[in-house]
Amino acid sequence: MKPNEDELIPTRASLIKRLRDWEDQASWLEFFNTYWRLIHGVARKAGLTDAEAQDVVQETLISVAKHMPSFKYDPSIGSFKTWLLNMTRWRIIDQFRKRRPGADRSEERRVGKECRSRWSPYH
Repeated sequence: MKPNEDELIPTRASLIKRLRDWEDQASWLEFFNTYWRLIHGVARKAGLTDAEAQDVVQETLISVAKHMPSFKYDPSIGSFKTWLLNMTRWRIIDQFRKRRPGADRSEERRVGKECRSRWSPYH
């Protein structure tokens, strides 16, 4: 299977470092412009609607922003993109939970398993 262009985005440690400063709007805009298509595409492939996928993008960016002040990037442990896609996977599962509260959780488990196998740093 040929990788999607968004999946080949190189992670720049300098950008990640700059994201620790919430006030650095230029860096956050660069981050958004670099990664929103990847996040949105993963959400759509998981079976979410366009509106739900847009919510996943927004909620993932909020989660990233909350974690950045203490985030330690160490490529020897795992890639930034794998961490980002794990954050995305959790937001996708949240969207499925919102879709039908109390319903069968098999779709959530399927998405979680699929994302783990595809985006595992050990895969």
